[in-house]
Amino acid sequence: MSEYNLDLQYNDITYGENEVNFKEFESCTFTNCDFSECNFIAVTFIDCHFNSCDFTSSKINHVALRTVFFNKCKMTEVNFAMCDKLIFEVHFKQCVLDFSKFYTLKMKGTTFTNSSLVAVDFMSTNLTAVLFSNCDLYRSEFEKAIADKADFRTSYNYSIDPTKTKLKKAQFSIEGLKGLLTKYNIIVE
Repeated sequence: MSEYNLDLQYNDITYGENEVNFKEFESCTFTNCDFSECNFIAVTFIDCHFNSCDFTSSKINHVALRTVFFNKCKMTEVNFAMCDKLIFEVHFKQCVLDFSKFYTLKMKGTTFTNSSLVAVDFMSTNLTAVLFSNCDLYRSEFEKAIADKADFRTSYNYSIDPTKTKLKKAQFSIEGLKGLLTKYNIIVE
């Protein structure tokens, strides 16, 4: 049986590899915590907030993220693809998610705001109505993704092949159109 933690504040903690395993956190806030050594097993976060936390290279294979907000977090090389898919809801603001993976997840309505998403794997991901607000999407992969109604208007450095990604009613700025034409080797200035 997992340990249940409700409405608690966690500040300036460096967690060991198995320290948070088999625990459930609801309405908790984590500030300046380091999870980079963690290998999460059977961990649930519900309505939680993470502020200025480090998840770099942590293993979150068996984590449930249900309405979780990440603010100013470093999450480089994190594989979200193996997270519990039931009620998976996450939001990122001013985060570094470079080289992370969201492969095949259903992320409808997720928000990415002022975040770095360099070389992120969104292959076969459902990105319906996702907001990419002022995000760097350099070398991120969208092949076979569903990005219908996604908002890319203020984001930049993306290269999306419209023949390999569903983009019905997705929104782009005029400046960002060249990211949709990359495969055609067309020069847009």
